[in-house]
Amino acid sequence: MGELRVWAPDGMPEVRAGDDLVVLVGAALAADGAAHPGHALVDGDVVVVTSKVVSKAEGRAVAADDREQAITDETVRVVATRSHAQGVTRIVENRLGLVMAAAGVDASNTPDGAHRVLLFVVPGLAWRDLDGKDGKALPHLRRLTGQSAVANLSSRAPKLRSDLASGYVTLGAGNKAVGVGPTDDGSGLQPDGAAFEAGEAVGGQPAGAVFGRRTGRPTDRGLVHLGIAETIGANRDSSFGAEVGALGDSLADAGWSRAVIANGDGTDIELANEAADRRHRT
Repeated sequence: MGELRVWAPDGMPEVRAGDDLVVLVGAALAADGAAHPGHALVDGDVVVVTSKVVSKAEGRAVAADDREQAITDETVRVVATRSHAQGVTRIVENRLGLVMAAAGVDASNTPDGAHRVLLFVVPGLAWRDLDGKDGKALPHLRRLTGQSAVANLSSRAPKLRSDLASGYVTLGAGNKAVGVGPTDDGSGLQPDGAAFEAGEAVGGQPAGAVFGRRTGRPTDRGLVHLGIAETIGANRDSSFGAEVGALGDSLADAGWSRAVIANGDGTDIELANEAADRRHRT
């Protein structure tokens, strides 16, 4: 049976105008192959480079305020348009003969981007809640998304369910990942709603102590996720190769601070072996 493997090399720097992509990509691939022998290139391998990084190396960047004009400048003909809460999206044929949204022009990964990012996650939100076509749009969310980048995340895969835990883990891993159901230690703990500050009470005990008992790593500060051991184990055994928490680790390595603001999923957490009145709302 044939095998298809896809990976991205570590260590690719920010690409700037005038950079030699062949040199940069070659160096990144060589270093990645040395660090991970299974990633060393062999005859028949295919190296994929995105059009975005090519355009950056060519210096094809414009100020964010000129994006709409840049789309017009790249357009040969308009194929279709779609109106939505954020404005109008044009599907066009560009000067290279490619048909794509906004002529392939976007404002991501720009050098003058924001230095603070708020990731606002809304499980179960549908596009219809934003576009207002059924008369049920949410006005506050529409105003928020009108000034934001909007994405839809689905963790569906053949024979795998799509659920809240899998969505959060996938987001943090940057790769298809799997969540887990209730833990198997008799506590009835639901991993997708089991994150606490270390000092918060869970079943009459500090969450840090419960975390230490479950993982062997007690702590008295920061956030702890009481279902992390099961989640890491589930992904270690999966075929997707997801690294749980890769996003947070990458941000930490780059010197970015991280914070979690609120957790409003309304889930009641109770440890089954504690008194029934020991309840905690996350």
